[in-house]
Amino acid sequence: MSEYFRNIGSSVNTILTGMGITLRHFFNAVRRKGDAGIDDSGYFGQVDGLVTLQYPKEAFPTPEQGRYRLYNNIDDCIGCGQCVRACPIECITMETIKVTKDDLELCGKTSGGQQKRFWVPVFDIDVAKCMTCGICVSVCPTECLVHTPVSDFSEFNREHMIYHFGNLSELEAEAKRRKLAEEKKAAQAKKAAAGGSPKPAPKRAPEQGPRNQ
Repeated sequence: MSEYFRNIGSSVNTILTGMGITLRHFFNAVRRKGDAGIDDSGYFGQVDGLVTLQYPKEAFPTPEQGRYRLYNNIDDCIGCGQCVRACPIECITMETIKVTKDDLELCGKTSGGQQKRFWVPVFDIDVAKCMTCGICVSVCPTECLVHTPVSDFSEFNREHMIYHFGNLSELEAEAKRRKLAEEKKAAQAKKAAAGGSPKPAPKRAPEQGPRNQ
């Protein structure tokens, strides 16, 4: 009989213990961590509570020294291609068109005063492949390629993770290609009309007479 009541007591105690834990979590659910950053001294002071932040409406501040989503200020891009060559996983795609002489002023200069000599109709960054190593940023001579504080750029569509920074539309790029081809053709015609003096034929080596035996 004693074992019977002991089992009942154990069951009641187990239920009360479980319900106590449930109620404790229930009342702690209203406690919040707030917007304290991980660098704050009191960040780990509050360990209770079911809710920390209601993401994405609330988020921890992004550390300034972090490397996150890339951005290209195309107005400062000179189309040198160093970032493309430096990228270890080939997540940057770029196409350039040489600027014609009469378009140099229209193409403009960088914020540092350097004349731009290439149109960049295509400058795509596939952030789904990017591992944020920062090599492309470090080799950029005009510092137009930078990391932004945007750390969450998830998408439902894979194609939306390819960011386009080109400075020409497809129609504009095709017009620039035709203009460049016409400029080259005109330069060749002008050179042919000038009738530049032909290159002299290479001199023949003097003939050697028979050797004396």
